[in-house]
Amino acid sequence: MHSLFECFSVTLEEVVLCGEYWLRIFTFEFSISKMGPIKRCPDPTTRWDPISRQCILCNIRPGFDLIDHCGHDDYGSSHQAPHKRCKPDTFNDGSSPYCKPCSTCASGHVQVTPCNATTDIVCSDMRSSTTTVPVTTPISTQYVPASSINPSMTQKMGTEVQIAERNTPTIPHVAWAAPLAILISIMLAALLAFILKMKRKRGQHTVIGFNRRSSCVNPGFSPLPAPAGDNDLEDILNHNILSAPLQMVLDNLDVLEELVILLDPETHGIKNTKHLASLCSFPSTWVTYTYSMKESKSPLKALLEAVTSKNPDWTVGHLAKLLRHMERNDAIAALAKLR
Repeated sequence: MHSLFECFSVTLEEVVLCGEYWLRIFTFEFSISKMGPIKRCPDPTTRWDPISRQCILCNIRPGFDLIDHCGHDDYGSSHQAPHKRCKPDTFNDGSSPYCKPCSTCASGHVQVTPCNATTDIVCSDMRSSTTTVPVTTPISTQYVPASSINPSMTQKMGTEVQIAERNTPTIPHVAWAAPLAILISIMLAALLAFILKMKRKRGQHTVIGFNRRSSCVNPGFSPLPAPAGDNDLEDILNHNILSAPLQMVLDNLDVLEELVILLDPETHGIKNTKHLASLCSFPSTWVTYTYSMKESKSPLKALLEAVTSKNPDWTVGHLAKLLRHMERNDAIAALAKLR
């Protein structure tokens, strides 16, 4: 092969032959550059992938129109950008490779939002207050053979989905929300009343326990001495009653009932169960709560149960001494009925 410079140092015949050779070379390269793609992929929405050696789908970009074969040739080389912006009055919401013309509102509908590059126009029905929104069908990029791609079938399926979505009736407003709220409120109130009732019934069978500030055996309260030598009490109560355990008062229902009638009522100027609890150093909160449960249990009975459980060695004489301090001789007389 001769170079172009060598053509000037040979004969005229050789110059002609050398010129024809280079003319053929330039003509062949020019024809190659002007020749279009060979179209290995018949579908314009696909391009040739030299790595997998098959046609793959082009990426879909909302707001942009797809260039045929993503701007690639049949050798996988890129000659231009794969997308271009949608023209005015067209849009691409990502459901198809190409931009589509914008829709127009039907008769009886008003425009809610205008059409833009990525969204179709949104219209509202003035009569039923329903809004028509275009359907967006997401499409994923994957490797598929070119023979399995059918653009017409994909477009038909997308159209059917959009029609079905627009014909779906809207959900009416919930009309039973207010009655349901009222029913729930009534049920909660009934449940609360039931719980309170059960608590009151439970108080009849259990001893009321509290975190006492102090009790009859606290260091600040010295137990009363046995009143055996108290002549005033012995005039009313005999020695057997004075030395009997305090539990005897709880066991004798007749005497207990009479003491309840005498001491539980709150009468102005007369000391009652509240004063007796105070002498035993029970806190005011305990007394208040005990009186709040008066309908289900006597405050005096609750007090005697608390004292006997804490001080089982207490006798009737201790109670009589406290009643004498309260000037309740009528209650002391009731203790004389113990047998």
